[in-house]
Amino acid sequence: MSDAASIEAGLATGLVALGLPPSLAAPLQAYLALLDRWNRTYNLTAIRDPREMVTKHVLDSLAMHGFVDDGSLADLGTGAGLPGIPLAIANPALQVTLVESSGKKARFLREAARSLQLGNVRVAESRIETLGEAGAYDAITARALATLPLILELGGHLLKPDGRLLAMKGVVPDDEIAALPPGWRVEAVHALAVPGLDAERHLVVVVRD
Repeated sequence: MSDAASIEAGLATGLVALGLPPSLAAPLQAYLALLDRWNRTYNLTAIRDPREMVTKHVLDSLAMHGFVDDGSLADLGTGAGLPGIPLAIANPALQVTLVESSGKKARFLREAARSLQLGNVRVAESRIETLGEAGAYDAITARALATLPLILELGGHLLKPDGRLLAMKGVVPDDEIAALPPGWRVEAVHALAVPGLDAERHLVVVVRD
């Protein structure tokens, strides 16, 4: 089996396991091909093998899909567009803002949104804490960015009054939860199953008191 066929098969199998249509494999594969091409020059992600990216980037990002409502989502410190781009591909009704301060990463994100024709994706080349869009988002998310208190310190201002932080974590971060600043509380902690990944994943949902 060729690398491309292997990647497509891995995506299709993983999508079915996550309850998502296997037809999403094609646009997700196009995203991975673009990421692989840019990664050779710009080092956007430490994972170099596109087959490994299927599980550790794309399926890992999509494991939270069922907990993301339609509306507006800001993906903070998105890097190469994770989890924002896979989530935007999976749900065209979700308006995703990719927040990234690195110029080279922002250039890649703009090219990905253009070439993949993702009309529901915009790129904000900005530091999180200086993004002047207070109260604009139904949800913010972050993947491997920072502790829960720091995510809220940097990006909590972006949330609507009833907005939610959807933080992707490995093991349940009990110390971070205990250190939440006043005015915030954990609404739920969801265990996530990532197809092909033998590691703990949890989604921590934080809301205002």
